[in-house]
Amino acid sequence: MTKLDRLREIIGRYSSAVIAFSGGVDSTLLARIAGEVLADRVLLVTAHSSTYPERERDEARALAEKLGLKHEVIVSEETDIPEFNDNPPDRCYFCKRELFSRITSLAARREFDAVFDGSNHDDVACDYRPGTKALEELNVISPLKEAGLGKDEIREISRNLGLPTADKPAYACLASRFPYGEKITIDKLNRVGRAEEALRALGFTQLRVRSHGNCARVEFIASEIERAWQEREKIVAACANAGFTFVAIDAKGYRMGAMNEALDDVS
Repeated sequence: MTKLDRLREIIGRYSSAVIAFSGGVDSTLLARIAGEVLADRVLLVTAHSSTYPERERDEARALAEKLGLKHEVIVSEETDIPEFNDNPPDRCYFCKRELFSRITSLAARREFDAVFDGSNHDDVACDYRPGTKALEELNVISPLKEAGLGKDEIREISRNLGLPTADKPAYACLASRFPYGEKITIDKLNRVGRAEEALRALGFTQLRVRSHGNCARVEFIASEIERAWQEREKIVAACANAGFTFVAIDAKGYRMGAMNEALDDVS
């Protein structure tokens, strides 16, 4: 049995499912296969909050339409949670708990059999993920993870199926741009969001604007760092227009969970 067949088998254990749908690589493949297995007994749910740019919500809506699956947008405002705003190392627990409590409640009201999320097998050993605890507490199912599918395999299957997300850059909640312990506000989230959108408008693809007070520390993927140095005046202007006073290009480049590198300093 291939991993893809295993994924179909896992999904087929349930009569219907609500899928937390970001429109990223993982949740799009999950939605595609769930639609194949469960047909019209699938509902995609996308959260709208200050921690995600509106562009991502619009992309999710367009993808759901392309997949031919039912889709709803719900409001899940993490900045209303004091524990989230204080930005402790387990911030993601409070975020996921809020979001998936809303999704599981919706699923129960509509009498869906299960709630799926797009966690994959690489997440088992990758980075620091306190949000996983919330998923376990709420009995959220992670079919990609259970099937043993990692990110590279998910991209390859997506490519073979002709999904437009096969090579889509990884996104993450804007709250991940702040050092632990720095209070998160809607204004700060918007500032980071504006800076990242401006840099993407310059043609950069995979990047993060990490916010350190009034300083933007920008991470670019290795293939774009040289270009970033050459166009640093444009980068400084983009970040300054977004509201930052100082701008730094991180010589180490883009990496997932960069803020977790300082966990020892806040523990």
